[in-house]
Order: sequence, then C-alpha cells, then structure tokens
Amino acid sequence: MSTSELPDLLLRSRILAIVRGGSADRVLPVCETLVENGVRCLEVTTNTPGWADAVARLSAREDLLVGVGTVMTVEHVAQAKDAGASFLVSPDTSLAVGDAGREAGMGWYPGALTPTEIVAAHRAGATAVKVFPASAVGGPAYLKNVLAPLPDIPLIPTGGVDLDMIPDYLAAGAVALGIGSPLLGDALKGGSLGELAVRARRAAEAVSAGG
Repeated sequence: MSTSELPDLLLRSRILAIVRGGSADRVLPVCETLVENGVRCLEVTTNTPGWADAVARLSAREDLLVGVGTVMTVEHVAQAKDAGASFLVSPDTSLAVGDAGREAGMGWYPGALTPTEIVAAHRAGATAVKVFPASAVGGPAYLKNVLAPLPDIPLIPTGGVDLDMIPDYLAAGAVALGIGSPLLGDALKGGSLGELAVRARRAAEAVSAGG
C-alpha cells in the first residue's frame, strides 16, 4: 500500500476525528479535549458553525494535523486554504475539488464506496480514498475484500466506525479511520467533555491494540 504522500502524524495516530455540527463555542474545547487525550488529527466540517475560525486557530499549532471536511465546492477549497488547512475531505469525488486542492498543495481524501469508485478516485489523484459509508457495506470484511486486488490504494473507512471495531479495521488494512459520532458523542452540543476524554483515550488505546 502506497502511503508516501500521507502525513506522518496521520500514519502514526490512525484516527481522524470528524468534528461536525454543534455550536461554535464548543468546537475548540472539544478539539482541545481530543488532543489532550491522544487524538491529534482533526477534520472540522464546513457545516460546523465557525469552522473556518476554528481551523485557523488549530492550524497554528505544529503538533496537530488539521483539515476541512464536507468540502463540496472550489469555494470551500479556497476557504480551507485561507484557514491554513492541511487536507480536504469530501463525501464524494469531485474532480474540480480535487484539482483545486492539489493546486493549493493540500491533501485530498474524496469519498467513494465501490471498487470502481475507489479506483476512479485514486486515478483522479486522491491522496487516500475515504470509504464511505463503511458500515453500510460490511465494515472490515468489505475493506479486506476490496484491498485484496487493490493493495496500493490507501483507504480511510468512515461512517459508522465504532470504537470497538478500530483494531479490526486496522487489521483489515485501513491506513486510518474517520470517526465522528462514535467518538464525539454529544460533546459538540454541550455533552460531557470528561466522557469525550474517556472515548478519546479508548480510541487511542484501540489503535495500539490494532497495531
């Protein structure tokens, strides 16, 4: 599997926390809690209130990898670049978004599901392909089956990735995992940051268990 273009921090951390929704005043406290408990790769989505400001503040730190998710337009790419994002994530494979992202020097993780879609995204220049929604097609078993004939395509399963399945996904060949609500819970809507910290530590420990 070719991972030469993927950031070292992502390859070591293996968890990409998806920060989506909630209220603007919760985004930074949630991200800080994740980071303090071992999750240092963050994807803040464009449908999160105050996302650009949050990305700009987080991107100023050298110990984090920060990107923008739900990137649907070239305008989103420009906004993400201005905020200092390192990478772009989308639910689909938009060639316009991919071209703009590469021109801006950012990683591009487009969404795809079937082998045909995954190969098309890879050929279009994806840094890695977001397999989405991973849980809808069989989870780790599906990923393992896809990678059997396509071992050189870095895959990041996303969508319904439960924390207790992290070792299985990594064993199946995932380079990293995009995890949203199973990790964040209700923290962005005022839920306990203490409970979020417990989940973040659990995710980090599961990565160690999964090798």
